[in-house]
Amino acid sequence: MTTARNSVATCFDNARDYDTSARVQAAAAAELAHSLTRLYADRPAPARILELGCGTGILTRALRLIFPQAALTAIDLSPRMIERAKEAVPDVRFHVMDAEYPVLEDCFDLICSSFCLQWFTDRRAAFRRLERMLAPYGRIEVTTLARGSFAQWRDACDTLDLPCGFPEYPSLDALQDEWPETLRGSWTIRKFSDPVGSARQFLLDLKAIGATTPREGSESLTGRDLRRIMQEFDRKAGIMNYQVAFGSARKQARFFVTGTDTGIGKTLVSAILTKALNATYWKPFQTGLSEEAGDTASVMKLAGLSPSQILPSAYAFQAPLSPQDAAALENVTVTLDNLDLPQTDSPLVVEGAGGLMVPLNDDTLLIDWLAGLDLPVILVCRSGLGTINHTLLSLSALRKHGINVAGVVMSGIPNARNRAAIEHFGQVTVLAEIPFLAEVTPETIATEAGKLARSLHQQGY
Repeated sequence: MTTARNSVATCFDNARDYDTSARVQAAAAAELAHSLTRLYADRPAPARILELGCGTGILTRALRLIFPQAALTAIDLSPRMIERAKEAVPDVRFHVMDAEYPVLEDCFDLICSSFCLQWFTDRRAAFRRLERMLAPYGRIEVTTLARGSFAQWRDACDTLDLPCGFPEYPSLDALQDEWPETLRGSWTIRKFSDPVGSARQFLLDLKAIGATTPREGSESLTGRDLRRIMQEFDRKAGIMNYQVAFGSARKQARFFVTGTDTGIGKTLVSAILTKALNATYWKPFQTGLSEEAGDTASVMKLAGLSPSQILPSAYAFQAPLSPQDAAALENVTVTLDNLDLPQTDSPLVVEGAGGLMVPLNDDTLLIDWLAGLDLPVILVCRSGLGTINHTLLSLSALRKHGINVAGVVMSGIPNARNRAAIEHFGQVTVLAEIPFLAEVTPETIATEAGKLARSLHQQGY
């Protein structure tokens, strides 16, 4: 833990009167709890919840009441606050841990926090880390201080042309820009007023909750300056206004569809999946355009997609070869340095080219590029003879690269023994079995999409 983090932990360890003085924190936590009650009134309750910066358990108590059956984990930087929270809510798994850098192997349906994010040094990076801990369709529900907080104190400082000693909190636009592309989120601002009575009581309350207080030496703020600000505050105000930002985000459904071989049925499964999710479709590497219109055109027709749901390929080549060889015939080199996932407001289905070990250029296989995308993979395999070996090898390669496998889709005449072997030895779920379709039409695609959607939902996607 850094020196700065140790200092913060020590301040909160010494905040013995936190519950008495944290009036705005309690009000914001109550409002967040009320929002969670409304949010989950007509949807399944989260089974696994992580609370960041639980403090003495103000929000923790509310979470336990709202979601009595949930597996609730709460973390905080302060060991003494964790001890107090344990006394208040004993049936919770507590950890002394930095909320900006949580080290937990669990996957959560809901990550929530109240008045913790303002202590983060890099919220954007923190949100990316938290997103990886969310289950598909999981949510982040948080509060933090926003620009305009401590308005009366700042007004007194401005009147005297003195620094206020507090950090400048982010604007609504700045907060909105910090959501990663894999989270679809929004922020709203609510004003809370605290009847502090006097500047002295305001500063005492801040000290009591372990928060940062304006002090001598902060931005050249001397003891004399602090006393002048206190006098100006007392002359004008007896309350303190806080602008509290409420953030709500949902993890987007994003999948990468690959196969154990070429011609395995990836495009059919991609069309079914895109239809099931009402998603945007992207095939970054398209080859074989000299022989057919391409997979993008097929998916658009079969899934009944609008042009806005189709993203253009990053590379499109004529020869029915690997991207590396097809590119070489056209004197092109596939470069991947800036080939990032497209930003969309809808779910995203990305279809690979060929199998996992297809070369994209002289240095990179498809699986190498895939490992950096942080997308769950749906592996398409044949149902017949030979599929067990090919599927287990592909699953092993994916896991060695640290790639999350959402499940397997088997294509062809259903084979119960092969399915059982793949699930058992591959430690994976077969999400669907797509039978031989005598006629592939938008109607048959819609039927299979309904089945796949139900299976994904059962797996938490």
